Amino acid sequence: MSKINKILLVVVVLLFVVLGAVLYWQFGGFKQSYWAVYLDTGDLYFGQLNRFPTLSLSNVWFIQRNAQDTANPFTLVKFEQTFWKPESKIYLNEKSIVWKAKLQNDSPILDAIKNPVAPQNQGQQNQLPQNTPALPK
Repeated sequence: MSKINKILLVVVVLLFVVLGAVLYWQFGGFKQSYWAVYLDTGDLYFGQLNRFPTLSLSNVWFIQRNAQDTANPFTLVKFEQTFWKPESKIYLNEKSIVWKAKLQNDSPILDAIKNPVAPQNQGQQNQLPQNTPALPK
């Protein structure tokens, strides 16, 4: 096999791989799933986990405790709506992660993220559903 034929074969194979990836993406593939990430600082974040180019969470939410509201003591807050106005992306240190878990499609947290309520005084917050398991204090 000549050198030109080998190069052409490699180019054709690469084109098929790229075409397959584009078709897969167009028909609903490569959907980023939502994850819960618990850090050694005690912080629990929810968002879309990205591994490239560095480990990060985008579209980040976290649980905030509200001791004054006994009916709904926890609210889900969008990270970018905090008072210091960060971007909704957190770069993670792999060594600081205690655990991470992919959220199921029927997760009440995922439902609250995908269907946010109107913003309130302190930013965009969601009341956690009443059937959500109690979080440790």
